[in-house]
Amino acid sequence: MSKKSATNPERRRLYLVAGLCTLGSGLGVAKYLADRSQPPEGDPMPVDFGDLPPGKLLTTDWNGRTVWILRRNAEVVAALADHEDELADPKSEYSLQPEGCRNRYRSLRQDLFVAIGQCTHQGCPPQLREGLGAHGEFLCPCHTSRFDLAGRVFRVGPARTNLVIPEYRLESETRVVIGEA
Repeated sequence: MSKKSATNPERRRLYLVAGLCTLGSGLGVAKYLADRSQPPEGDPMPVDFGDLPPGKLLTTDWNGRTVWILRRNAEVVAALADHEDELADPKSEYSLQPEGCRNRYRSLRQDLFVAIGQCTHQGCPPQLREGLGAHGEFLCPCHTSRFDLAGRVFRVGPARTNLVIPEYRLESETRVVIGEA
């Protein structure tokens, strides 16, 4: 490389732009990873699920995030133990959820599942797949990550962490308050 080409103003400008792009990308990735490791926060929002039959999913918006409320029947609750050897984090040791939800059901009440409806891989919206017997699942159609009906991720697929469970409390038998412990 000649001395003249190393001092070329256009080449220096190109190096500067490439360096700034790399720095910006690095900062963006760092912010994304830092945000993913924090539990979601926002104003408390009460949700009534009294009309929700077992096996059905209620979808609502909470501070710009999709939140699911799933009523599980006794068969689904019992089936959560059947496939734990296929899960990446069956005991939810590396997942974001309130302390009271750190159990096999990942909920405050076995028949009620509350979760952020975003895949932990890239934030795509998984869909409830029924018709798999008691082993229904959430499937992310973008990259095929699979989650059981407690939001625990299967080892197959790119997602490595369970679905995020927001802070919530049971206000009554048919009402939860999302965003408040």
